[in-house]
Amino acid sequence: MMAYIRIVLALAKAYTLRFFRDKAALFFTFLFPLLFLLVFGSLNSGNDDISFDVALLNESKTSFSEQFVEQLESSELFEIDSNVNDLADARERMGRGEIDGIIKLPSGFGEINDQGQPDGDIVTYYQKASPQSGQTIASLLEGVLEEYNRQLGQPEPLLGVEQEAIETTNLSPFDYVFAGLLGFTLLSLGIFGLANQLPAEKKTGALRRLKASPLTSSQLILANMLYYMLVGLISVALMFVVATWIFDFSMQGDWISLALWVVLGIIMMFGFGLAIGGWANNENQSAALTNLVAFPLMFLSGVFFPRFLMPEWLQSITGFLPLTPVIDGLRMIMNEGRTIIELGPELGLIAIWTVVIYAIAVRVFRWQ
Repeated sequence: MMAYIRIVLALAKAYTLRFFRDKAALFFTFLFPLLFLLVFGSLNSGNDDISFDVALLNESKTSFSEQFVEQLESSELFEIDSNVNDLADARERMGRGEIDGIIKLPSGFGEINDQGQPDGDIVTYYQKASPQSGQTIASLLEGVLEEYNRQLGQPEPLLGVEQEAIETTNLSPFDYVFAGLLGFTLLSLGIFGLANQLPAEKKTGALRRLKASPLTSSQLILANMLYYMLVGLISVALMFVVATWIFDFSMQGDWISLALWVVLGIIMMFGFGLAIGGWANNENQSAALTNLVAFPLMFLSGVFFPRFLMPEWLQSITGFLPLTPVIDGLRMIMNEGRTIIELGPELGLIAIWTVVIYAIAVRVFRWQ
């Protein structure tokens, strides 16, 4: 048993040393994900505009409320998010930092009272961790309503604003996007790396010479797994350093759960690279199959945009893709503060995919 482990560790060391001598591999493994992170992070790091991004929920059907909505939409003080469906959706967007607050016109707002004048209160929701934004939005709305109250000429204002704090994780847009970028990195390491490496070694005859040695296929697989796991953890660590240093990333969960989740993700995605690279005779075959597998995972698993924006029927299908539970788990740990123990469904799906893909990989693996 010790001899078996020594061979695995020696081969993993050889692969690692070869990797760190390859400048092109170092660039595409470490620097390219960081460049990718900087580009997408800059697009989602927010800005310092003086206007407020808000969700507007009009539950009132009065003519006054319609007039008030038109005035807010034409105002330069507010940018109205027109894609919000309900309060739950707006709350989720505010938690991710996509909007600064929520303005709700309750049912009955603007109805005509006994004196023939409109009355009612607007409700503004703000993040409990950021009361300044909520107070500012409420003050701006009170300024808008002040003109109406002056025209109504009543001693007591008929139109007012109520404020309500909502407990959220207070995430920035980058905090939410970062999980998808990490998922893309694991996808690249697991599929693109090994799927290209094995056919190249077949072409040079390296695998054929290894087969002639006492080395077994299981030792080859374990050595590659250790090597890719080490490279993957280094790459992810570098991304966290940049995310925290430049984009002020806020980690909500614990680092142990995150590290374990990353390891599980690497192990599963490694199986796809092993299956593709082990089956393909050359780089042309592996490239075609890699693109066939990787591109649907990139665009349907929540890498670049959240899955809740997809139609419901598509969400149901994409929920079973192998990369989806990895990215969902990363978001739950990093953004919602959950532990790996709380991710039972995602953990089960990763386990199923791991067993399935490794069974396929062992079945189709060819030394030459």
